[in-house]
Amino acid sequence: MKKHQRISLLSIAAFAATFLFSCSNSSDKEKTGDEEVVAEMASCHDNVPDRFSTDKSAATNDIPEREAPVTHDGMIWIEGGEFTRGATDERGRKDELPAHKVKVDGFWMDETEVTNAQFAAFVDATGYVTIAEKKPDWEEIKKQLPPGTPKPPDEVLVAASLTFNSPDRPVSINNASQWWEWTPGASWKQPQGPGSSIEGKEDYPVVHIAWDDAVAYAKWAGKRLPTEAEWEFAARGGLDEKSFPWGNDPVEKSGFMANIWQGEFPVTDRGEDGFQGLAPVKSFDPNPYGLYDMAGNVWEWTNDWYREDYYSRLQEEVSVNPQGPKDSYDPQEPTVPKKIVKGGSFLCNVSYCEGYRVSAKMKSSPDTGLEHTGFRCVSSN
Repeated sequence: MKKHQRISLLSIAAFAATFLFSCSNSSDKEKTGDEEVVAEMASCHDNVPDRFSTDKSAATNDIPEREAPVTHDGMIWIEGGEFTRGATDERGRKDELPAHKVKVDGFWMDETEVTNAQFAAFVDATGYVTIAEKKPDWEEIKKQLPPGTPKPPDEVLVAASLTFNSPDRPVSINNASQWWEWTPGASWKQPQGPGSSIEGKEDYPVVHIAWDDAVAYAKWAGKRLPTEAEWEFAARGGLDEKSFPWGNDPVEKSGFMANIWQGEFPVTDRGEDGFQGLAPVKSFDPNPYGLYDMAGNVWEWTNDWYREDYYSRLQEEVSVNPQGPKDSYDPQEPTVPKKIVKGGSFLCNVSYCEGYRVSAKMKSSPDTGLEHTGFRCVSSN
């Protein structure tokens, strides 16, 4: 056992075959003789299970509507316009294709990810308890599992979240259970589990945030989560058909432009960008619109449901203010609805996962938070 109780989700029947969700080259394979060839780079959130399912309506029902005017302090006005959404280079995955024209109206966007200090103010004002801090409800969980799935041990069904821990030797990147730990007590207040703290890290992005938690915060603030189209338009900063918020140059060409992983994943992060793990907001230059960390640091929730084939279904010459598909379908986990996250994180690496590309999208169930997942908000007025 390590310093925190380590429970591999692969060993729990309720979550069998659902744990390959960190940046890796697992999944989407083709058979060629006796060899398996990776057909394309896998999603950094492949096969994330709907782990908690704890009163999904609580995210908004217990939060009062904001009566005071929305403040735009710390927000940037993004003038609307038309752009090319999706991948325009060879890196694009299936869910980034085909590239297509989109038009969005103007909106306000938080210039940084929501910080620990901002989220703490929300919790102090409302008494909100995040999903990671709640004990899982087995009766809800089993509704999304195959009939007859055995109940996990009681010691597993405790308030917990998933934390990143580097193995002490090189490992196959096709087995995410070697660097993710199911850590009882991990939450936004204790990002690495019991004994850890956010003291002195008030200006770091809040993490272990599920989509439901982000929606609750946004309602309290009188804001909302961005659509995928709004997020990508803002991340591009007016640089249409470019790979990154700063253009097409590699992330390290002119000094690191984002907080990502340098070194051999998941063993050694050399920290050449100045950080091992999370970085405070505004640690790197903003994009042309004045937005920080639109690449790297933490994944950011959007409002859109995930469908791998969504782009191929768009028929309009120009999609105007698209809201995403009406429902979710992930062929890897057909029974688990997913929301889209964008932007990449400190775990993304140029050699195997460029999730910090502006067109890249990943997916996660709305009730799942991780040590590298946060959010920012937008407002239409």
